[in-house]
Amino acid sequence: MAEFMELEGQDGVRMAWNVIPGTKQEASNCVVPVSAVYTPIKPFPNMPVLPYAPLRCRNCRSVLNPFSIVDFAAKIWICPFCFQRNHFPSHYASISDENLPAELFPQYTTIEYRSPGEASSVPPVFMFVVDTSIIEEEMAFLKSALSQAIGLLPDNSLVGLITFGTLVHVHELGFGTIPKTYVFKGSKDVSKEQLLEQMNFFLIKPKPPTGVIAGARDGLSSESIARFLLPASDCEFALNSILEELQKDPWPTPVDQRASRCSGTALSIAASLLGACVPGSGARILAFIGGPSTEGPGAIVSKNLSEPIRSHKDLDKDSAPHYHKAVKFYEALAKQLVHQGHVLDLFACALDQVGVAELKVAVERTGGLVVLAESFGHSVFKDSLRRVFRSEDKDLGLSSNGIFEINCSKDIKVQGILGPCASLEKKGPLCSDTIVGQGSTSAWKMCGLDQATSLCLIFEIVKKEIPDATLQTSNNQFYFQFLTYYQHSTGEMRLRVTSLSRRWVAGPGSIQDLIAGFDQEAAAVVMARLVSFKMEIEAEFDPIRWLDKALIHMCSRFGDYQKDSPSSFSLSPRFSIFPQFMFHLRRSQFVQVFNNSPDETAYFRMILNRGNVANSVVMIQPSLISYSFQSAPEPALLDVAAIAADRILLLDSYFTIVIFHGSTIAQWRKAGYHNQPEHQAFAQLLQAPRDDADAIIKERFPVPRLVICDQHGSQARFLLAKLNPSATYNSDGHHPGGDIIFTDDVSFEVFLDHLQRLAVQ
Repeated sequence: MAEFMELEGQDGVRMAWNVIPGTKQEASNCVVPVSAVYTPIKPFPNMPVLPYAPLRCRNCRSVLNPFSIVDFAAKIWICPFCFQRNHFPSHYASISDENLPAELFPQYTTIEYRSPGEASSVPPVFMFVVDTSIIEEEMAFLKSALSQAIGLLPDNSLVGLITFGTLVHVHELGFGTIPKTYVFKGSKDVSKEQLLEQMNFFLIKPKPPTGVIAGARDGLSSESIARFLLPASDCEFALNSILEELQKDPWPTPVDQRASRCSGTALSIAASLLGACVPGSGARILAFIGGPSTEGPGAIVSKNLSEPIRSHKDLDKDSAPHYHKAVKFYEALAKQLVHQGHVLDLFACALDQVGVAELKVAVERTGGLVVLAESFGHSVFKDSLRRVFRSEDKDLGLSSNGIFEINCSKDIKVQGILGPCASLEKKGPLCSDTIVGQGSTSAWKMCGLDQATSLCLIFEIVKKEIPDATLQTSNNQFYFQFLTYYQHSTGEMRLRVTSLSRRWVAGPGSIQDLIAGFDQEAAAVVMARLVSFKMEIEAEFDPIRWLDKALIHMCSRFGDYQKDSPSSFSLSPRFSIFPQFMFHLRRSQFVQVFNNSPDETAYFRMILNRGNVANSVVMIQPSLISYSFQSAPEPALLDVAAIAADRILLLDSYFTIVIFHGSTIAQWRKAGYHNQPEHQAFAQLLQAPRDDADAIIKERFPVPRLVICDQHGSQARFLLAKLNPSATYNSDGHHPGGDIIFTDDVSFEVFLDHLQRLAVQ
C-alpha cells in the first residue's frame, strides 16, 4: 500500500490498476474497471506555482509536461498524447539540458499556473435561505448558529437573506432605516423576469429591450443589486437585527396537517436572484431546511399527516406520488445553477425527512456541501457550519468556478465521472459510447470544490488486439493528463495540471504484473461508487449479487489454486484484503437500505461520492481501536470477538464515532474510581479514546456524531451493527465477558468459505 500512498502524496491520484491491462478483452477480464480517484486541488506543500501561462500542444491542447519529448537543439517538443511537434515560443529560447523550466522537471508531474491578470472582480457571495416553519426551540438554535456564522464571514464577501415558510420573504438589507421585504407566494414558481419586475430592479435604470440580464454590466444598476447583496462588513448589524426579530412562520397549522413549507420556490428564487445579479461569480446558496417541503414545486409530500413520507419501498414500487415531479424540478434547478456557476449547500436538520433524496441532484451537480443532523442544536450541525467559514486550524479550502478537463492516450476512452461535477457536453474522440455517471464529454464543470473533493474517473481500454512482440516493448506507456481550472480561495484564477504515465501489459504472463500494480483500497472505493450509482439508475438491480459475482470472478482469475480444491486456494497479499472490503461493503449503509430512510441513503452516498480513498475506506470498513491496561492502544479486528469486559473500543465509521466501554470498565466508571487519586491509570485509560476521538472530529467534515455507550446498553447497537457476527445467538462457545450478535447474517468466515468453493470451480 505504501507506494500507492506515495503516488497519492505526489499527484493526488489513486488508481485501481497501476499496471494497466492493455486490451479491451484483458480489461474486461479484470472485473474492476481501469479507474482513478483524483483529488483535483489537494494541497501539496512543495508544489511550484508558476506565474506565467502554460504552453499547450497546438493539436490536442494538452499542456507541456515531464513526459514530453524535447529536442533542445531545434527548440521543439513532441506531445505524448497526439505526437504533434510543437515549437517553443521565443521566451523559452534559453532552455537546455541544464536549464529546464519547472514544468519539465521529472518530479513536478503536478504543477499549478497562476495567471497574474485574471483575479475575479466579484468577491465571494453567500445567500442564506432560511426555513422558518420550525418549532420555537429549533428557531432559537438556528438563529444563534447563523449569527455566529455571519460573524465569521470574510469582510468583503457579499451577503443576502431569504426566509421561507408558507411564503418566501426576500429581505432588502440595503434599506437600513426599517426592515423591508418582498413577499412571494410559496405555491407558485416565479420566473426570473417576473422576479426582477416585482422587486423594482428597473425603477432607476429601465429594462433593456433585448439581450440577457446579467449583473451590473448587463442591464442592472449596481445600486439595485446592492439592495439585496451587501458586503458583510456593511450589513452585519442589519442582518443580526433581522435574525433577532425573526419569528416562526405565523400561519396556523391544523392539527391533522404538516406545516406549510415551500423549500423549492425559495431555492428557485435564490437561484434566479443570484443569476440576475452576480452570474459567473463564486456564489453559494446556503439552505437551512428543518422539515419536508409541502408546498409549491419540489414538494415531497402533501400537507395531510395521513399521507406518510416516501420510504425506500415506495420508491421501489414507484408509489411515491411527488418524487419524480420533485426530482425533475431540482434537475432543472441544477442545470440553471451549473449554467450560472453557483453552488447549493444543504444543511438539513430534522427528525423527519426533508427531501435530501430529491435535492441530491442539485447539490451534487454543483459540488455543494451537505450536512444532515437531527436538530439545529446538534453539534454535527453547529460545528460543521462553523468549519465552513472558519479557517485557522483546518481550512476546507473552498474554491469555485472549476472546469475539469482530461486528456489521455488514444487507446483509452473516458466512460464518465462519478462525483460532484456536471458534464459540459464536450464531445470528442476521447468519449466512450458506454456512459457511467457524468459521461460522453471530456470536460466537466465543478461549480464548488474543496481540498478533499475527489472525482472517480472510469476509463475504457479500446485496443482490440496486441501487435507483435517487437512493438510491445518499444512503447508500453499510457499517458493521462488532468487539467483543473479554478478560482482559488484568494480570488485568483489557477490552472492545476497533473500528468501521469502508467505501464500497460497484455498477453500470457501479464497476470503477475497486474497483481503487483493492484491497489485494493482504491478498487474497493471504485466498486462502492459504482454499486451506489447502479442502485440509483438501474431498475431491478441486485447489488449483492453483482458484488458477489465480481468478487468470484476476481478470485478465480487472480487467486492461486488447484481446480476443485478449495483448501488449496490462496490470494497474493496485494489482493488479500479485497474480499474483506467487499464483505463489509455488502453490509454497509450504501448497499443495505433497510432501516435507513431515502434521505439518509442519499446523504451517505453523496459523502461517499466526494470522499478521497482514505476516508471512503473508513466508510466501507470502519476502523476499530482497542484500549486496555494490558497493552498500548492497538488496532482490533472488526469482529464481535473484539468485545471484552475490561476493554474500551473506539469505532470510527466516518459518520459516527463510538466509544464503547466493556461491562467491567462501565461498572468501575459508574462507581467513580477514575476520580480517586490512587486510580490515576484508570482515569488515563478513560481519557485516551476521548482524546483520539476529538482528534478525528477536528479533522473531518461533515463533523461526525459522537456516541459514548456501555456494553449491553441501548446505544451499543451503533458498534454491534458494524461488527462481523462471528458469534451469534445460535453459535456455541462464546467467551465469558464477550458478546454475541442477534442476527442471521453470515459471518466473514462462512463468506470466505463459500467464496473459495465457488472460485476454484
